[in-house]
Amino acid sequence: MRRNSLRLRPLFLGPLLLRPFFLALSLAGFALASTAASAADKLRLAIQSTGTFAWELATARAYGLDKEADLDFETTELSTTEAGKIALVGGGADMILSDWLWVARERSLGTALVYYPHSTALGAVIAKGPAASWQASDFVGKKLGVAGGSLDKSWLMLQAWALKQKVDLKTQTTLAFAAPPLLAEKLAQGELDAALEFWTFAARLEAKGFARVVDMAAVERDLGAKGPVVVTGYVFNESFGAKNGPLLQRFFAMMTKAKRLIADNDEAFAKIAPMTGVSDPATLAILRQYYRQGIPSRTLAEEFADAEAIYKVLATVGGRQLVGDAAQLDPGLFFRPPPASGSK
Repeated sequence: MRRNSLRLRPLFLGPLLLRPFFLALSLAGFALASTAASAADKLRLAIQSTGTFAWELATARAYGLDKEADLDFETTELSTTEAGKIALVGGGADMILSDWLWVARERSLGTALVYYPHSTALGAVIAKGPAASWQASDFVGKKLGVAGGSLDKSWLMLQAWALKQKVDLKTQTTLAFAAPPLLAEKLAQGELDAALEFWTFAARLEAKGFARVVDMAAVERDLGAKGPVVVTGYVFNESFGAKNGPLLQRFFAMMTKAKRLIADNDEAFAKIAPMTGVSDPATLAILRQYYRQGIPSRTLAEEFADAEAIYKVLATVGGRQLVGDAAQLDPGLFFRPPPASGSK
């Protein structure tokens, strides 16, 4: 009986003995809950490893901007822009970088995507010889290379610009559609008289002595834009934006800081320089100049007004194949962040 009473004694004293234990357990649970509550918000991003989105994310991490914004990223590297679109629509990513023309088309087909400006950086028509400003008549009879395909936004704008000058580039030039690196090679070999290149390849060619004969930013203004028109933007589902307004607001602010570091801080630019695939200082300087000029600086209302003006031109030139049934740019296409609250 004595042994049994000794065994039962802890049960009799249990509540007193266990009270500190339960208190400690409760405090531990509270600490875990607090840690979970303050954990950084996560974004799943689909990116191209050598693209500007990747440069900016690398800069944000290098300078602790992600910690400052209380954000964490799960990045998936993709080889093509098309793979990013598939990842976003299929639910494999929260956000990608793309152009508003694709978002407009998707919205017209019933996919509720939204867009927030990322860059206005645009390419140019590059040619051999001394720097000069070409008019549409200078293209007549020439061999013109075009990057991006027959429905590329820059190509459609160039056509509209030429048509205003009574020149039809589709019939009055010899066209060659190809990937940007191949066009650059053909231009260097003299097989093309000029090439409409993306801005990163235009920078490389300019560094080799080629001339920017038509600046596409000037073409945009000629077609009715009042300033540099956004080209690429952060794209995500409308429902995601509605649920994560404060998170996205912090993200956009963080990315703006990263952009300014790349543009203005030599140390920051040196950190991402290897990601550009360029080692030549002259080429890097021109690449950085294009990048700096592409940082958006206008209000969303101004950005949308110019995108709307260019959309009307593109819809006329590209037709139904380009824009589907959407004759006008959807006013809901641009994401409007909620007012700043200063907290998560």
